[in-house]
Amino acid sequence: VECGPRDALVLGGTRPGTPSARGWTVWKLQASPPSWTMAPPRNVVKIAVQMRDAIPQLIRLDQAKPLAAVLKEVCDAWSLVHSERYALQFADGHRKYITENNRTEIKNGSILCLSTAPDLEAERLLGGLQCGSRERRRETLQHLVLLAPDMTFAQEVISRDGLQRLGTIIEDGDDLGELLALALRAFLELMEHGMVSWETLSIPFVRKVVCYVNMNLMDASVQPLALRLLESVTLSSPALGQLVKSEVPLDRLLVHLQVMNQQLQTKAMALLTALLQGASSTERKHMLDYLWQRNLRQFIYKNIIHSAAPLGDEMAHHLYVLQALMLGLLEPRMRTPLDPYSQEQREQLQALRQAAFDPEGESLGTGLSADRRRSLCAREFRKLGFSNSNPAQDLERVPPGLLALDNMLYFSRHAPSAYSRFVLENSSREDKHECPFARSSIQLTVLLCELLRIGEPCSETAQDFSPMFFSQDQSFHELFCVSIQLLNKTWKEMRATQEDFDKVMQVVREQLARTLALKPSSLELFRTKVNALPYGEVLRLRQTERLHQEGTLAPPILELREKLKPELMGLIRQQRLLRLCEGTLFRKISSRRRQDKLWFCCLSPNHKVLQYGDVEEGSSPPTPESLPEQLPVADIKALLTGKDCPHVREKGSGKQNKDLYELAFSVSYDHGEEEAYLNFIAPSKREFHLWTDGLSALLGSPMGSEQTRLDLEQLLTMETKLRLLELENVPIPEQPPPIPPPPTNFNFCYDCSIPEP
Repeated sequence: VECGPRDALVLGGTRPGTPSARGWTVWKLQASPPSWTMAPPRNVVKIAVQMRDAIPQLIRLDQAKPLAAVLKEVCDAWSLVHSERYALQFADGHRKYITENNRTEIKNGSILCLSTAPDLEAERLLGGLQCGSRERRRETLQHLVLLAPDMTFAQEVISRDGLQRLGTIIEDGDDLGELLALALRAFLELMEHGMVSWETLSIPFVRKVVCYVNMNLMDASVQPLALRLLESVTLSSPALGQLVKSEVPLDRLLVHLQVMNQQLQTKAMALLTALLQGASSTERKHMLDYLWQRNLRQFIYKNIIHSAAPLGDEMAHHLYVLQALMLGLLEPRMRTPLDPYSQEQREQLQALRQAAFDPEGESLGTGLSADRRRSLCAREFRKLGFSNSNPAQDLERVPPGLLALDNMLYFSRHAPSAYSRFVLENSSREDKHECPFARSSIQLTVLLCELLRIGEPCSETAQDFSPMFFSQDQSFHELFCVSIQLLNKTWKEMRATQEDFDKVMQVVREQLARTLALKPSSLELFRTKVNALPYGEVLRLRQTERLHQEGTLAPPILELREKLKPELMGLIRQQRLLRLCEGTLFRKISSRRRQDKLWFCCLSPNHKVLQYGDVEEGSSPPTPESLPEQLPVADIKALLTGKDCPHVREKGSGKQNKDLYELAFSVSYDHGEEEAYLNFIAPSKREFHLWTDGLSALLGSPMGSEQTRLDLEQLLTMETKLRLLELENVPIPEQPPPIPPPPTNFNFCYDCSIPEP
């Protein structure tokens, strides 16, 4: 048999029914299928290299060969001399330069292009900035903006004083239109790499950028970039932040916020929250008071939250920060205990007592002795619900400190009839079912502070603001007024006594938490929804959730569930992989945790490659074929989550990083001789579970997320109910029925071996 160089001969013993030649059978195997051929070395990839006005080259790139040697071969093929003047770039995406550090990102099928070396390109573009032709400078800046996101190119530009040249263009301000916008954008892209500190910027430069923000007639593309630059300065440099605060009036930011330009509104809100975060607590209070006097709250509620255009993620984050700073003004009162020697605070306590028991303003015990008056006063404070005859002892606890007293006073003054009804109704009961107003108010204030996270640092990624807090002034105190009446209502529904106080507070916490999670748009809507959640409904919800979570079923049901688990886990695994194939938009978190850049990642349909790349905000999700980056699943070594991730490991362990740890995950893979990571920050807890489960399934690891447990429990419950439909109302025994004893003889068996007559 004649065989080709890629054919194979197999000799073996004869098999029944096959032709033989002297006891041996000879098979000729034609060219082996692709799965049988020897795989190429892992360090060799097949790529295309293109150049303008030249026929593209198809080459096998040996990753072990020095990049300079590869460039030399590519240049020789096109008869180009001085290969050191050239460099390779990715042809799509951000046209990233190929270096020895990132060359492992080149995968099979990648398309590269031969271009000018980054040092020569930087020199050429910076020279073009000195050109007197406006059109030439515009083209130069456009090219600079295109290449600035690349770290290699940025290093070359910065090392040649590129930032100073761009700063000169910005400071000169000869052109207040497109050229200035391009210069600002290029400057920001270069600074985002973190190679130069924002604190190195000069005061005249910052003042010039401030001028662009304060100008009335300014190009619409310039002011958002100027605001973004000032936000970065404010967050990174306290000294320059004070300069920005003194030079940019709050009224000017209000003007920008009222312009119907969503990008300008977002950047103005970003600078406003940055200025508020950098201010002291006293300055922050004055600033917020002034903004509220200028009707900023009403404008945000009507024209931003309820705008016809959808609210962007960045604006949602800034509104969350603004809400947190607004509620944070209550922290000093929450941390301050009542001073028993303060005349003002003693008068406030007396005003609280008199509003309940002396509504006409009559003096207590006129004509009585001092001891008798003190005795009557102590008794009335007891009726008011204080645990001690001296109410100062109840309010020494922090939190809630004086904030509880503020809430009680606000309730008594702004809802006097509801306050009097609450106190008198409960103080006159003799059946031990009275609800103590003061004790309830103190504990309710603590509960609201916990639910609203007052006193905790702002999260750097959260977006869960509540529109209700922008719907009216004094929103926290108004929320307390609704909640204290809810507590009294729930107390009656539970027919609670003093011993049930903690149980009542647990139910009220659940009522408030469930309603706040719905994010009602106004306080009235909150009142309606929370009152529609009585104690009976809370019990029903608890029971429903418990039935979904409990596993205390009959042994036959447990056995059935165990048999169903493998099939259902396979179904969950399939769903997780399909979700990865659909892909998700992730946000990039820089050193200052900015969230203004997006990237998309998905799993290829054959489950062999992770495909990812940058996308613009507001654009539709890209197709997998258009994504420039690829990571073979076979190269993934491990999945990391939480504090083990490299992109959050160095951020400390403060409270502000807790939410970031809960959403962070990374995959490690081989990057040449070093270990590299692809880092993710999930947009939500659910997406975190779906992606970590899917990646675990790809790596052959168990899917152990909380979401998998909930999904499995739900599927098991549904499948079990379907299997048991025919057994409805049939009691299922705890133990299987006993097996009867064997019969005394087996004469009833039919012997098939006896032939019939």
